Amino acid sequence: MSHETQTMTGAEMVIQALKDHGVEHIFGYPGGAVLPIYDALFAANDLIHVLVRHEQGAIHAAEGYARSTGKCGVALVTSGPGATNAVTGLADALLDSIPLVVLTGQVATHLIGTDAFQECDTVGITRPCTKHNWLVKDIADLPRIMHEAFQIATTGRPGPVVIDIPKDIQFKKGSYIGPDTVVHRTYRPAYAPDPTAIAQAVAMMAAAKRPIFYTGGGVINAGPKASEALRELVELTGFPVTSTLMGLGAYPASGDKWLGMLGMHGTVEANNAMHDCDLMIGLGVRFDDRVTGRIDAFSPGSKKIHLDIDPSQINKNIRVDLPIVADADAAISAMVNLWKERHCKADKKALGEWWEQIERWRAVKCLNFKNSDKLIKPQYAIDRLYELTKNRDTYITTEVGQHQMWAAQRFKFEQPNRWMTSGGLGTMGYGLPAAMGVQMAHPDSLVIDIAGEGSVQMTMQEMATAVQYNLPIKIFILNNRYLGMVRQWQQLLHGGRYSHSYSETLPDFVKLAEAFNCVGIRAQHPDELDAAILKMIDVKRPVLFDCVVDQKENCYPMIPSGAAHNEMLLCDAEDHEVSDAGKMLV
Repeated sequence: MSHETQTMTGAEMVIQALKDHGVEHIFGYPGGAVLPIYDALFAANDLIHVLVRHEQGAIHAAEGYARSTGKCGVALVTSGPGATNAVTGLADALLDSIPLVVLTGQVATHLIGTDAFQECDTVGITRPCTKHNWLVKDIADLPRIMHEAFQIATTGRPGPVVIDIPKDIQFKKGSYIGPDTVVHRTYRPAYAPDPTAIAQAVAMMAAAKRPIFYTGGGVINAGPKASEALRELVELTGFPVTSTLMGLGAYPASGDKWLGMLGMHGTVEANNAMHDCDLMIGLGVRFDDRVTGRIDAFSPGSKKIHLDIDPSQINKNIRVDLPIVADADAAISAMVNLWKERHCKADKKALGEWWEQIERWRAVKCLNFKNSDKLIKPQYAIDRLYELTKNRDTYITTEVGQHQMWAAQRFKFEQPNRWMTSGGLGTMGYGLPAAMGVQMAHPDSLVIDIAGEGSVQMTMQEMATAVQYNLPIKIFILNNRYLGMVRQWQQLLHGGRYSHSYSETLPDFVKLAEAFNCVGIRAQHPDELDAAILKMIDVKRPVLFDCVVDQKENCYPMIPSGAAHNEMLLCDAEDHEVSDAGKMLV
């Protein structure tokens, strides 16, 4: 009998649905309320379960898996604290549009609302941090909900969903139906762009004098063809292109039209071009505050095109002149085709003058820094890491802080899906478990988590998971003994009062690595760095790399809080007066 009409327990339905949706890996942690599912999983030899050490790690690992593959990540956790421990990861995935299906156990239906052991209102708690969620009250609904969950998580604007499954539902028997028979009653995300809007966009582009492509994570979420279409459109038009933190890799960093990342720690050329452009073409972006700076001063003289698959993002933060609600691949490809069909040409003279201005901004060389032959500068560490890994099949994750911004500025991504970082929520502790998820999906690739000594301690327990599953992730810690971004803000904006940002005590990361039965490496001098990085790469086991760097180096450029996006600090506060944050200081 086909499984589509077979009688199964709820737990067996969960496992069958996962298989039907092509799931190969699950990240989870067992507990009483999900033991029936774990019992069904015991016999599912074609599903690989990764036992994490904390439920937050399960969600971040599933995020890394999803972000690096384009597939849906799956996590399985128990009720109560299992579900609440997952909340940070869910909020992270929602803001960064990562497709996840998260299965949570729940107490038996007759105990819901009684404050039973390990009960919590999972649906209520996760409603603000999921794209959708369900509490399964009837075994007859479970197959449909499982299939709807994958549809909702992976289509339209991707995001995390939660299915809360009471324990008695997992034991009950019912009829399983396959995914081909399930279509959500109301959910119909738009994919095809309005041809009239595409025509208007192409006309605006052809007429522009100072245009710029402003690209984001939506291009990457739309799949590799969207990145290919973007590259073709940039070459056809000759327009400059910049990217948000989440969009790095959609356009190659080696491309001559690339201005670097924009935003709070973006380049001078990207931020000034965004400010002075007359046409901003936003592709898969959401105009978040780290890009716009002060909204009333954001690119005041430009017309703005905004492509997004999520209609709720249109005019949410910035008023735009031309909205396009569509899939990024479909819309950008349509722009390419119409530009060719109409034999459009950019205004060559105006575009040439625009590029001359951009080259003057580039000449500032805003990412330059004063190197040292005594201390490892964090920028130098990232540069050497890039140079020694650029010819390998490399994936990068990060924690959150200065190291994250230095990595975004200096690591040159040529392809999409190679850069996994927490953008919207800024979740310290993201990078280590995310690296595990990436490594699970790409076992033969080099996976490096660029970390800070503060962030990495938040999910350090997952090193045990990496060792258990032979995941040779490399944790490259820029160790300055400070919560570096906090210290930088305290220096620049709070009078140098370093309130609780210095790490009084730290573990010996080399000895900690040994305690986890993995490899510890330390570099404290610039002369040691290359050999140590090469050793890290060659080791086929998990590595904790303690890179001891200059404690007081700041991450520049920087748009101070409350400033406009073209008002950047470019200097170190030790050398220049920075009390007037509204001036560009060179």
